Amino acid sequence: MERPARIEPSQTAETKLSSFEEYLQGKNSEKISTAIRQFGYDLFQQPTNTFTPVDAVPVGPDYLLGPGDELRITLWGKVNAEHPAIVDREGKIVLPQIGILHLAGLTFSETKNFLETELSHYYKPSEVKMNVSMGRLRSIRVFIVGKVQRPGSYTLSSFSTLINALFAAGGPSKIGTLRDIQVKRNGTTVTHFDLYEFLLKGDKTKDIRLMPEDVIFIPPVGPLVGIAGNVNNPAIYELKDKASVLEVIEMAGGLTANAFKGRIQVQRIQEHRFRTLFEGDLIDIERIPEKNIPLINGDLIKIYSVVPSRNVAVLSGAVVSPGEYAVIAGTTHLRDIIQKAGGLVYYASKEAELTRVKVTQDGPKMERSKIDLSRVMEGDPAHNIPLDVNDYIFIKTIPEWALYQKVEITGEVRYPGIYTIQKGETLSSLFDRAGGFTDEAFLKGAVFTRESVRVLQQRQLDEAIDRLEQQLLSQSASRTETALTPEAANQQKASMEQKHALLAKMRGAKAKGRISIRMEQLEKFKGMPSDLTLEDGDVLHIPERPQQVQVIGSVYNQTSFVYDPRSTVSHYIAQAGGMTKEAEEDSLYVLKVDGTAISQRQESGYWGRGLLASKLDPGDTVVVPEKLERVSWLRETKDLTQILYQIAVTAGVLIVAF
Repeated sequence: MERPARIEPSQTAETKLSSFEEYLQGKNSEKISTAIRQFGYDLFQQPTNTFTPVDAVPVGPDYLLGPGDELRITLWGKVNAEHPAIVDREGKIVLPQIGILHLAGLTFSETKNFLETELSHYYKPSEVKMNVSMGRLRSIRVFIVGKVQRPGSYTLSSFSTLINALFAAGGPSKIGTLRDIQVKRNGTTVTHFDLYEFLLKGDKTKDIRLMPEDVIFIPPVGPLVGIAGNVNNPAIYELKDKASVLEVIEMAGGLTANAFKGRIQVQRIQEHRFRTLFEGDLIDIERIPEKNIPLINGDLIKIYSVVPSRNVAVLSGAVVSPGEYAVIAGTTHLRDIIQKAGGLVYYASKEAELTRVKVTQDGPKMERSKIDLSRVMEGDPAHNIPLDVNDYIFIKTIPEWALYQKVEITGEVRYPGIYTIQKGETLSSLFDRAGGFTDEAFLKGAVFTRESVRVLQQRQLDEAIDRLEQQLLSQSASRTETALTPEAANQQKASMEQKHALLAKMRGAKAKGRISIRMEQLEKFKGMPSDLTLEDGDVLHIPERPQQVQVIGSVYNQTSFVYDPRSTVSHYIAQAGGMTKEAEEDSLYVLKVDGTAISQRQESGYWGRGLLASKLDPGDTVVVPEKLERVSWLRETKDLTQILYQIAVTAGVLIVAF
């Protein structure tokens, strides 16, 4: 039964690292993988249609016509006509007025000459012109037998070659040879095709065009030799004749860049009974025949990788490009790698420190020594010492080096902006450099923030919220387990949603890093506790005098009111509609414009009267908390929640839970 060429699904090759990629990434090891396959057979795993001959190409003059080929003959001049003609099984075509013409066995070039001669018997060449072209080409039948994946007969294009036929049949099986594929025609072997010549050298000269009834025969595979390790294409190769180690390495694409020539191992099966090993090397193998071991069927060659060695010293500190630098023990000097690192930076100290580890029988011994860099750069042998592998050199910077430390002052000062500072400089010095305060400056409302304080406040706030979350979730889990009715379970669900809402609102609070300071005019401020030593990144804002007081929390109308120096806390609360029924008056507190907080629970004598009777400063905020007892699950966490409020006040943020 004839088999048409069919399309096989493609197989995607696994993407894996090459041995050199593994070497550079530090992933290679002494263990060599022997997971290698027979070379060349994976070529036939590609889609069959990839290697199908193309019919829509010009036919060459040596193309041999046969039954099934279509000719297109066009006449013009005294006679205008187009005659398509198909070569029948007897090898002839029929043309009007000319009759029967036998063309089988002629080449395309001979056919054109023959038709022109026949036409000249009826028309003069000056009267009628002719053009001959090929139309649809015939199919041919070939047989593929032997050690092939799908032996049988195949119907192929007349353009098909030996390689096209091999792909149609799925290629040789792994017990079939790639080195001696034979094409037999009329009882004679017309070619011996070595697929390795095509795969390794791109030589396709023996890939002949097939003829009808050709037989492609694939004999059994020849001797096999494996090569694994650090060659460009580790695989199992078929030997055509006797081969040596060097020839198999060349078939495998040669050695990789990281191959170790100092060791080669050959595993050999002796007399089909046991395995032996041969050790050798590849050094000058081209010139020393004894090293170029002859190979036999079943041999396995292992090519090892070079062993990575860290012959480096580490240079750190005040150089242009610190890092690891290659050293030759006893030859590379300290000045050499400093120069390789781009030299010393301008703020480098004259002092460096060298740390060296020596191996002793009692364990590693560490030695440290100080080095004068000025003497090193002059080449003084006493200081420009030779380095050892693994030395660590630290180039120190000048004491307390920092390029610039900057602070910012904004608002009501004469010259706001970003100023550089030196170590130990204070706020009063900054005020003086900024030209002092303007007439509109509101010193009580000065806002001073510091990055180191912000980080500390945020960490404290996050830790407190984490503790609250653990407590709430633990209580929720225990209560859910003891819920006896659907109503109780629904209450627990609603309670859990409220907990998540509270935690989400608290996690949204971000610390500002504010430090509460008491500002005075410059002449009084110098030397006060608030005259802080500045740090890099400090920001000070001096606002204008505000005109409002804010009331928030459990009141009927949370809003801001125009500041009245005669009004008390209770007056502003009354302007906000008074406290609601859920307000907790005992927890009332005031956030002062200077960043401090005053609570109702402080001693009643703080201002001589209770907080409600106290007067405020412009910019102050009155906070009326809500009763925590209104929410049942907050009763047991009341103290911790109050701690969170205090942390929030310290951090300069407000958390309004409900």
